[in-house]
Amino acid sequence: MNERALLARKCMDARPRLIAALAAHFSDLDLAEEAFDAALEACLRQDDPPDNIAGWLMSVARRKGIDMIRRRSAEARAGDAAALIEEGEADMGDVIALPDPIPDERLRLLFICCHPAITLETRAALALKVICGLPVGTIARLFLIGEPAMFQRITRAKAKVRGAGIAFDLPQRRDWPERLDAVLLTLELAYTAAYQDAAGEIDSELSAEIGRLAAMLADLLPDEPEALGLAALITIARSREEARVGRSGAMIPLSKQDTALWNRQAIEQARRWLDEAAAKQQTGPYQIMAAIQLTHARRAFDGKTDWPAIVTLYDALMMVRPGPMVQVNRALAMAEAHSIEAGLAELEAVDPKRLVNARPYHVARAKLQERAGNHEAAIEALDTAQTLGPPQAERLFLTQWRETLMAAQS
Repeated sequence: MNERALLARKCMDARPRLIAALAAHFSDLDLAEEAFDAALEACLRQDDPPDNIAGWLMSVARRKGIDMIRRRSAEARAGDAAALIEEGEADMGDVIALPDPIPDERLRLLFICCHPAITLETRAALALKVICGLPVGTIARLFLIGEPAMFQRITRAKAKVRGAGIAFDLPQRRDWPERLDAVLLTLELAYTAAYQDAAGEIDSELSAEIGRLAAMLADLLPDEPEALGLAALITIARSREEARVGRSGAMIPLSKQDTALWNRQAIEQARRWLDEAAAKQQTGPYQIMAAIQLTHARRAFDGKTDWPAIVTLYDALMMVRPGPMVQVNRALAMAEAHSIEAGLAELEAVDPKRLVNARPYHVARAKLQERAGNHEAAIEALDTAQTLGPPQAERLFLTQWRETLMAAQS
């Protein structure tokens, strides 16, 4: 990594706590992000980077924010805002320091953004944008909607935060439960984005960061079975990271991965979390999803996959959190547990209009059509998947798969 890339990485490492501090002062998420981005740009132009990067960014971002307010607002409002920001400006530590119950800046900001005044999915989308810095297009694909619609959701959420005067303070611990669902959903979707980026092309550290946050949340809330379930889910998925990309740089699907490369210690840690969650006798979707992944993980120990058990678990998941992608995954399991015809019938029952932008749906179609001997339909599905912006490792995998199908047709 060259010096400029290293500087950019250090700046982005400081981003969560600086965004939290700027948002607390400006009471405006848009302004906090814009001010930070302007300070980041200024930092990257420095010939001699500052020693205290976070302090330098904070000081510059404050001034940039004041300048933005002055350009946008009346002089009186600008004066009030400047007075507010300048108060205590010399002591960055007082601004950045947040209450200690959550010992991590990014997790704190996540709880702050997931205010119950905003709808659950919109809270998660807002947090993905502000905290994880995911592009709006990526967030839209996670929610299976178009980019313009997601942009409007996030914009409206920021406006509601600003208009309602929602505080940017860490909520009292007694108020955490009403925000927990949105926090869990945000971490789930952030990890989904990291998982799809198998080679770390977009953000090489996102997977580890989300795994760390999920584990921290499980430690903070040991009596919340769904927090334990999410930590188990992400940990099992991360246990396969060393096996997910081949020497050619192409993604390797789960069924073809070398289980010797799976991290058995991580699998065992996930199993312990899942056992702890099960003892609470409050089954939820994250525990079921983790149980599905744990069933796949057993292949590392006995070489087998219990597909009927996985179908049963998807049946349970459909009861507590029904959705089109759950149906798609259930169709793939049905094909393995029963027959290709059963899997295709299940897939055909899914409303394709809800999944037009869902790349995994088209990949699932290609897989089942190939196994049914319908190579032309499989190629068509792969072509559609390629139009939906897969990361490099998946793109290579889809390209190689298509070439194999084309050769089989010759």
